Amino acid sequence: MRFLHTSDWHLGRSFHRVSLLDAQAAFLDHLVATVRARDVDAVLVAGDVYDRAVPPLAAVELFDTALHRLADAGVPTVMISGNHDSARRLGVGAGLIERAGIHLRTDPAGIGSPVVLADAHGEVALYGLPYLEPALVRERLGAARGGHQAVLSAAMDRVRADLATRPVGTRSVVLAHAFVAGGEPSDSERDITVGGVAAVPAGVFDGVDYTALGHLHGSQTVTPRVRYSGSPLAYSFSEVHHRKTMWLIDLGADGGVEAAERVDCPVPRPLARIRGRLEDLLADPALVRHEESWVEATLTDAARPAEPMARLAERFPHVLNLVFEPERTESDPSASYARRLRDRTDQQIAEDFVAHVRGGAGPDETERTVLYGAFDDVRVDGAATEREVGAR
Repeated sequence: MRFLHTSDWHLGRSFHRVSLLDAQAAFLDHLVATVRARDVDAVLVAGDVYDRAVPPLAAVELFDTALHRLADAGVPTVMISGNHDSARRLGVGAGLIERAGIHLRTDPAGIGSPVVLADAHGEVALYGLPYLEPALVRERLGAARGGHQAVLSAAMDRVRADLATRPVGTRSVVLAHAFVAGGEPSDSERDITVGGVAAVPAGVFDGVDYTALGHLHGSQTVTPRVRYSGSPLAYSFSEVHHRKTMWLIDLGADGGVEAAERVDCPVPRPLARIRGRLEDLLADPALVRHEESWVEATLTDAARPAEPMARLAERFPHVLNLVFEPERTESDPSASYARRLRDRTDQQIAEDFVAHVRGGAGPDETERTVLYGAFDDVRVDGAATEREVGAR
């Protein structure tokens, strides 16, 4: 059976205030064309269909059009909600839409109830695991403790329990939206950490033949059976080196992944990160190749130049972001605050602040636990508010 694995469409998202709606429409055109041209048996969409819980009308209309086209193609689609989606909103009408072959899995209660497809070699059970916010689903799933690993393990226990009741030889596929250890994140994914810990081991998904992951925006192979498709478009300059693709997966008669091919997505405009003194950037002949790219320029001038954005735009008309990082030593007290915080979690930043105000004495274990709980409470409150908004 052949699957087209995609995720993280983020319909309605812009790129540094530039609308990506036309580029997202072009991607969906490409997806439907690929489904028809490559004899795809099912489409897997591993979450973050929308960019926010209440998407703009234009994004909803684009999604509606995509569903109609996939239904017209006669190819089943299995889709889960991600951490950007409102699960309740995305799941509205799921029962009715299912009649057209579009299977929306947004409710944790349905984790153990797969979409069952069949080919010449027998049945394939496809299980949808929507994004699971630990504090909101722990009790519903009977997880022994909180955290992403615990709730995903509990969800997979339900998957394996259902699979054990099915005929011998039934193949299995799981869709999940999570941060799996070994994956490489980028700047454009919303943080799902709780107390700084979010990554779960790939072994959580043992016992199924293929796991189609969403959340991380770079296409990557965690194991041959566990893969991220990545987002179809770049959503931050940290993705400048990403090759945006979908996975075309052939699942063999014995459940093995017989073939895994990356299908390239359309690129609306290449990205470029350039760095140096303003006058050098304006004169460097090697930068000709970036003159039609979306550009992020980092200026290293010791003093801020006059009208840098306007001057850069004369050569790079699609410059979108400007960063100032004057050339200074790391010991210089005026070094960029953002640089000093780079790659540090909220928990680490808070602990550093405690150490700073105490003259170097960081928090003890009790205080670390309090900080952990505070960040956890903020995340839970935010998720609960989003759920209430989605229910209105």
